[in-house]
This record gives sequence, C-alpha cells and structure tokens, in this order.
Amino acid sequence: MLAKRIIPCLDVKDGQTVKGTNFVNLRQAGDPVALGHAYSEAGADELVFLDITASHEGRKTFTDMVTRVAETLSIPFTVGGGIGSVADVDRMLSAGADKVSVNSAALKRPELIDEIAGKFGSQVIVCAIDAKETDGYWETYINGGRIPFGKGLMEWAHEAQERGAGEILFTSMNHDGVKAGFANEALAQLSEELSIPIIASGGAGCKEHFLDVFREGKADAALAASVFHFGEIGVQELKSYLRSNDICVR
Repeated sequence: MLAKRIIPCLDVKDGQTVKGTNFVNLRQAGDPVALGHAYSEAGADELVFLDITASHEGRKTFTDMVTRVAETLSIPFTVGGGIGSVADVDRMLSAGADKVSVNSAALKRPELIDEIAGKFGSQVIVCAIDAKETDGYWETYINGGRIPFGKGLMEWAHEAQERGAGEILFTSMNHDGVKAGFANEALAQLSEELSIPIIASGGAGCKEHFLDVFREGKADAALAASVFHFGEIGVQELKSYLRSNDICVR
C-alpha cells in the first residue's frame, strides 16, 4: 500500500504566504521560502506553492521565489497559478519545481494538459479543480474560485485524467478554511472512479479530519494550509496520530 502524503499548501501573494476562508478574507502567514524550509525539516512529504495573483509582475516575483525555494528544499514541490502554456511550465521546472498545477487555463483550453504531458510527461501535471456543491451537484470554478465554469467536477476530472494529468488536486470551496472536515463523499467518488492519485484540499481543522479523509474519502494525499501555518497541528504530531490509527504514512 502506498504511503499517504501530507502536503502543506502555501498561497503566495506579493511574495508573502496568505490564507483566507472560502477563498476570501486573506491574512498573512509568513515568508514562503522560510516556511517551505521549515515544513521540509518537519517531515512534510511534499509542498504546494500557489501564486494567487499571477499578474505579469507577480509572476516574475513568484519565479524568483521558486528558485529560492528549490535551493532550500529536500522534498518535491508543486507550483501553480497563472500557468497557461508549455513555456510557463518550462520556466517553473527550470526554476526548480518538480510539478506544476494547472487550473483555469486547462478548463478553458483542455488541450493544455495534452501539450504539457506530451512534452514533460504526466508525472509533472497536477490538475487542480476548485468546485462548489449546490443541491448535490459539484460545479467547477475558475479564476481562483470567482467564476462558475459550468462543467461538473466528475466530468472534468475524468477528462483531465484521459488527457494526461498525473494527479487531481480537488479543493471543495464549500469546505475551504472552514475547518469542519474534507468533502469525503466527493473525494471517495473521485478515488473510486479514477486511476490517478487524488489530493484532498479544503476543510482540515483537526487531526481527526485527516484520518477521515484517508479512511472515508479514500484520498491518496491531504493538503492543508492554516492548521499548519498557524501552528494548530504539527506535521510530525499528525503523522504519529495517523500511524497510531493504522494509516500508512512516510
């Protein structure tokens, strides 16, 4: 059985780590390079860095940050935000990233996944999906969760896999920052229907939520931000708890 992964996520805006609730009300959480190094030392399995305001100038700042992160990390890390072309992927991998996360650009032009997989391989592509549930239907959103796209979560996840995505990172907008647990029912459906790894995001508030997302949500990895950034849960403390409940972690 593959070990479950614990992945801290750092949303980066203007060179600083920020965290919000339901994708709004951002507050600062520290320097992303220093935080990334601390997580690597603390035993995190991977990291995700997302440029949440990927304007042209922000993109240059973010690329510089990726280079600095790569110099300090000993674990794989994924970068995302504003990646819309093979050239963008090339720039991020050249700066030292191990994987890239694509979201809005891939929904708008699904061929992007084929192009990236064709040039760099499926192992570098994480297809991030932000979705919100209304009356049992999960609809995908673009532009950092601002605009409904009209395509269903399951439909898009299947298509992304078929086009060559190596992993799905599913964030429940209903659960984001609320700390009431992950969207385990939808996660379990994704895990059962797809053959690629599913990363759960949105809803972590306590150690029990991670246990639930692996048992009930059948996720391959769990991603969280504020509970790690603000010291509510330590990575090693979490792993010890999961091991004591028979969850295989590194």
